[in-house]
Amino acid sequence: MNKHISLHTQALCDDPRWQAVLERDPEADGQFVYAISTTGIYCRPTCPSRRPKPEHTQIFDQPHQAEKAGYRPCLRCVPQRLETLQQQQSRLVEEACRLIRDNETAPDLSKLAEHAGFSMSHFHKLFKQVTGITPKKYAQSLRLEKLEQELTNNKTSVTEAIYNSGYNESSNFYASRNRLSGMTASAHKKGGTNIVLHYAIAPCSLGKVLVAATSKGISSILLGDDDNALLDDLRKRFPKAEITASGEEFTDMLQSCVAFIEQPQPHFDLPLDIHGTIFQQKIWQILRQIPPGETVSYAELARLAGMPKAARAVAGACAANPVAVVVPCHRVVRNDSGLSGYRWGVERKRTLLNKEKITADD
Repeated sequence: MNKHISLHTQALCDDPRWQAVLERDPEADGQFVYAISTTGIYCRPTCPSRRPKPEHTQIFDQPHQAEKAGYRPCLRCVPQRLETLQQQQSRLVEEACRLIRDNETAPDLSKLAEHAGFSMSHFHKLFKQVTGITPKKYAQSLRLEKLEQELTNNKTSVTEAIYNSGYNESSNFYASRNRLSGMTASAHKKGGTNIVLHYAIAPCSLGKVLVAATSKGISSILLGDDDNALLDDLRKRFPKAEITASGEEFTDMLQSCVAFIEQPQPHFDLPLDIHGTIFQQKIWQILRQIPPGETVSYAELARLAGMPKAARAVAGACAANPVAVVVPCHRVVRNDSGLSGYRWGVERKRTLLNKEKITADD
């Protein structure tokens, strides 16, 4: 018997999968499960429970093999689901996001944590790790998006829109965010009235570039071939803002933007005044960290954002980018490295990427 245990132990210790169990290697998740004879349960490699002794451990390629041998699944790591720990965490957070979306009043943290099967502190940490924001901020972003929709309804007053968006009191809205898309709620209701935008158009290697800015910073960098079409695009983005052609004081800002297009740099130093949902802002921030000469796929960008199943939403955030080149959505390509759609044309995307590759190689 002792000889049998010794041979089994030696064979297990020589198996690279045992090392993966000892290290709780996330890459091993979904590849196999291990079973413990003293407890009668089987686990995934990343299970947070105490590591068993090798003489009490058996490895199976599939969960059903462990169950056929008489083992039951661990309630802590749920190994019967053939998904990695990251996939499991993403699924649990997605379920929590759905609960927040489906309830007029966001469930409190304790209920969300109970639904996911975690303590409040662990769930709060996990939610932020996967989405980049807390459950509270996620609920706030949903209310703000709903408010934007409500404000487009001409029959709805600002106060009604705030209440319809889930705020118990108007003061709660103003306390959480006094400005929406660079404007007060009333200004947004009026389509941007009282917001002043200065703009200028200049030639560049990509055709024409329109740069527009508020008093806080650059709000739009648009590419095109025709001055009138570019100005129409700006007006569609800010339908009732006061849009004024800039004077000489705008020259330095315009030249800096053109220079950035012509000679890509890792950083853009001028202030920006761009607004989007919390998710869009997160994607734009990640994009600005991708150096010239490098590209990522939509799937890779979703993983970098901690939301591996959100490739489609990532593509939407790229399409909503208001500042061409500075937020380099042109550096996002298909999984096969092919060029996909680009808000300002695939040829411009190809030109930008070729220029950046040459610069990076020099």
